[in-house]
Amino acid sequence: MARITHTTEGEIRQARKLRDEAITAAELRKALSVLLMTEIGLDAEKTAEVLGTSRRTVFRNREEFRYQDDVPRNSWGGRRRFSLPIEDEREFLSTWEAEATTGGVLSVPPIHAALVKRLGHTTHMSTTYRLLARHGWRKVRPDTKHPKSNRSAQEELKKTFRNWWLPPA
Repeated sequence: MARITHTTEGEIRQARKLRDEAITAAELRKALSVLLMTEIGLDAEKTAEVLGTSRRTVFRNREEFRYQDDVPRNSWGGRRRFSLPIEDEREFLSTWEAEATTGGVLSVPPIHAALVKRLGHTTHMSTTYRLLARHGWRKVRPDTKHPKSNRSAQEELKKTFRNWWLPPA
């Protein structure tokens, strides 16, 4: 079933004015999105076909036209697909925060397993990595040397090791 358009006379006058004074193709499409549906009586499918856009773009153009004098609304931001709200994510990570701040070694698989248990369904491991990144968690390597390394033996080897590399002739 087609949507019923509710357009006031003032909006129609304003659309005619915008059509006549349009400088860009976007302005013309915006005005025609209103005029084709109200004056000629085309539905959204036909209007989209005439304008060479999608049906949804016709409705977006009409909405932009209707609210062009108002404060711009940010309608396209936000998280549309998420498993937990931000507050619940913070609360979930707070259970792991104590272990992380005391210098404990955390790995992602146990956090992922706890997240899957909390959600009640399986998710990809990347979901857990993005969750941690979203809240500022990062990979920290507290120990970048081998536990059995001997610094003085390494320095001695650097001094006595035969140089196998020869510069190009």
